[in-house]
Amino acid sequence: MYICKVQGKCVSTIKNEQLGGCSLITMQRLNKSGAPAGEMLVAVDMIGCSVGETVLVTRGSGARAALGTDSPADMAVVGIVDTYDCK
Repeated sequence: MYICKVQGKCVSTIKNEQLGGCSLITMQRLNKSGAPAGEMLVAVDMIGCSVGETVLVTRGSGARAALGTDSPADMAVVGIVDTYDCK
């Protein structure tokens, strides 16, 4: 799992039918100091997070299991982070 910062929404009017009704967000992983690091990522937003929120994201088969379908999704938001400690 990853801790990421939501950067924005991703709108796709045409997508795989397994992703119908799902929102997509753009985000960046956070480094140990809490700063965005690395490339922009896209994930399925299952919980209705907002731009600027810190979220918990799962990848691969964990993302598909969280969605409860056999979708082609590789990343899914599974929680909104209130606080975290990185030592």
